[in-house]
Amino acid sequence: MKKPKWVVQKEQGQKADEKATVWLFGLHAVRDALMNPGRVKLRLIVTLNAQNKLQEAIAESGIEPEQVDPRKFNAPLDPGSVHQGAALEVKPLDWGRLADVAIGDEAPRLILLDRVTDPHNVGAILRSAEVLGASAVIGTRHHSAPETGALAKTASGALERQPYLRVRNLADTMIELKNMGYLVLGLDGEAEQTIEAAVEGVIDRPVALVLGAEGPGLREKTKETCDALVRIDASEGFGSLNVSNAAALALYASQARKGAKT
Repeated sequence: MKKPKWVVQKEQGQKADEKATVWLFGLHAVRDALMNPGRVKLRLIVTLNAQNKLQEAIAESGIEPEQVDPRKFNAPLDPGSVHQGAALEVKPLDWGRLADVAIGDEAPRLILLDRVTDPHNVGAILRSAEVLGASAVIGTRHHSAPETGALAKTASGALERQPYLRVRNLADTMIELKNMGYLVLGLDGEAEQTIEAAVEGVIDRPVALVLGAEGPGLREKTKETCDALVRIDASEGFGSLNVSNAAALALYASQARKGAKT
């Protein structure tokens, strides 16, 4: 019996994902990946100087480094990548299902990203999410930044510790979170109420903060699926924030009264 087209496409996509690898670069990103037991490591290319700086992490990982001349650094990186003499080929991380990261913590906070495609922004969001205790950052499989070397370098190691999931449909995920008891708040500069006002009285409830790309912001479907639209409390005349800065402020505002980590 011939398989339906959607089944074939799904299987092809799964096989492609299984074969996919990522090249991480930069001392921080490579060191943290080497020391992550959950990371599948395939190939390490280093200069002598970088190898000396990473020697403890290399020893812990058990991988055999390939030492190269700095003038002939042959890792397949984009021109201009600031690799600092270290590049590591890895398999993408698998953080499991939504329920694996959304259930369990006391009053968890999640960051959901609607069409945020810049890897530098997502990397910075992952870094802030780790510092401020978010349970996960969630994007979409399409129209969101995949795991890349640029993202990992901006995250400065946070990619190895901060769950980053990419889901098929953001609105469906928001509904799933609502069914788990989450309050889903979408950030909109034109919203009437602030984040603090929205969580007043429910500070111990799980909260998912949804942020859109700079410029277009949240899609209409995303807005309609939110429990409420909120804004960051700011002084008059304030301009727009970079999405990574907005994510950090939103996370802090959503939990400041319950003793957020700073």
